[in-house]
Amino acid sequence: VIQPTCPPVNDHLMELLIMVDALRRASARRITAVMPYYGYARQDRKVVPRTPITAKLVANLITVAGARRVLTIDLHAGQIQGFFDIPVDHLYAAPVLIQYLKEEFRGKDLVIVSPDAGGVERARAYAKRLDAGLAIIDKRRLRPNESEVMNVVGDVKGKVAIILDDMIDTAGTMCKAAEALDERGAKEVHGMATHPVLSGPALERIKRSPMKSVVVTDTIPLREEAKKLKKIKVLSVAELLGEAIRRIHNDDSVSSLFV
Repeated sequence: VIQPTCPPVNDHLMELLIMVDALRRASARRITAVMPYYGYARQDRKVVPRTPITAKLVANLITVAGARRVLTIDLHAGQIQGFFDIPVDHLYAAPVLIQYLKEEFRGKDLVIVSPDAGGVERARAYAKRLDAGLAIIDKRRLRPNESEVMNVVGDVKGKVAIILDDMIDTAGTMCKAAEALDERGAKEVHGMATHPVLSGPALERIKRSPMKSVVVTDTIPLREEAKKLKKIKVLSVAELLGEAIRRIHNDDSVSSLFV
């Protein structure tokens, strides 16, 4: 069952649960929930008292509905795999994104930028495979869904900066990071993320930002307004997902896809 839990998240989640239940009651031998984008992933711990851990709740719902395996791409936090009591295949969009960077920016002085401290490991892995520099944005968040950039750690002057994140939601983080890099003399600034959630003022912010392009994947279908924005370029992860589905169906090893 292929169903990314993208906006409207609750509708898509309920559709997935109902489809899985229907298949289970029709005596399906094995049900695999293919969720290119796992919604509610950011609510993976209690940051303040009296808040839910919705990522765990969604995992329980999917398991109880009857799914026996889950296939997903670039979870917000890898530990979410542990919320499930069934096998989880956590793929990465890295091969697709890195291939694009190699082709598009061959011979250029690249620096991979993490827009916050939490994404440093991801940015470092990309930088290592591209033989590029690494920079970090020190971000102070004042209120939920609002971010304020303080400073840039690392050398970006005269370089082509690629801001790397797992998702673009309201685009506040990425656009403020782009402004900070632009102020510090970056030659070009580009954005890159796996999941284009693009909620609220995201498109307007991207349009006004100094970013020359924003590269995303098709884990979430773009809405019409986003398709019209020339800055946004979509790469397909269909081949990656298709190969994983084929291997799961044939009971082959999926581990070589986890790179």
